[in-house]
Amino acid sequence: MIRQLLLASRPVSWINTAYPFAAASLLTTGRIDATLVVGTLFFLVPYNLAMYGINDVFDYESDLRNPRKGGAHGAVLDRRFHRVTLWAAALSCLPFVVFLAIVGSPASWVVLAVSLFFVVFYSAPPLRLKERPVADSMTSSIHFFSPAVYGLVLAGATWTPPLVLLLVGFGLWGIASHAFGAVQDVVADREAGIASIATAFGARATVWFALVAYALAGCAMLAVSWPGPLAALLAFPYLATVWPFRAVTDATASAATRGWDRFLWLNQFTGFAVTLLLIWYALIR
Repeated sequence: MIRQLLLASRPVSWINTAYPFAAASLLTTGRIDATLVVGTLFFLVPYNLAMYGINDVFDYESDLRNPRKGGAHGAVLDRRFHRVTLWAAALSCLPFVVFLAIVGSPASWVVLAVSLFFVVFYSAPPLRLKERPVADSMTSSIHFFSPAVYGLVLAGATWTPPLVLLLVGFGLWGIASHAFGAVQDVVADREAGIASIATAFGARATVWFALVAYALAGCAMLAVSWPGPLAALLAFPYLATVWPFRAVTDATASAATRGWDRFLWLNQFTGFAVTLLLIWYALIR
């Protein structure tokens, strides 16, 4: 059971949600306190268990047909563990949410509630937003930039145009990443009767959509505070990763998994580069 829950939480992706919250909170307040620690732990494990665990429960039929499932790309949960996964997700989140509600403000309550709403209803019925083309990519992006928004609101950040553009760039990156990730699952999703941006538009058009979104994300970074514009350069490795699959067809869409595997490691490099830029920003502001 523990192994199944661990696989369901996608350990390789834990940092992708904890880091945005921690960076936003720390850069705003300039201090490490209980709120920062608790919030980071929440977005590190329970948040991911809820997000991916719920997904694995309600995507069971599709995952059975998907050969890449069963590791870093996600668990194929045995039916015996579906109920315990949902309970584990809810109970692991509860104490953290209670603490964050106590230390937060009404505005932070709203942001956290919205974030968790999309975590649940991305996969769960009746909304099941992951089966609504375009909305699926937008909702997936919210999963990753909403922790940063929550960290900023919880810490009482001052909203400026450069800060908003930074979040827009982050959001576009998330939309592009989800869209490209959906390409490799076109066949499995269609066999399971699951709609997605890729099943609606086709593999090739979805790859081009991802390329445009990555490019726009880089452009958005050009208008943020220095040294933020240097982050625009980080769009190029993603463009280079996706570009080879620009002519992929639905029948050959599974080949995009090679690009997705590189994407998972590319995120580690990008996180390192962003960290250096944030340290630079903290030193000169």
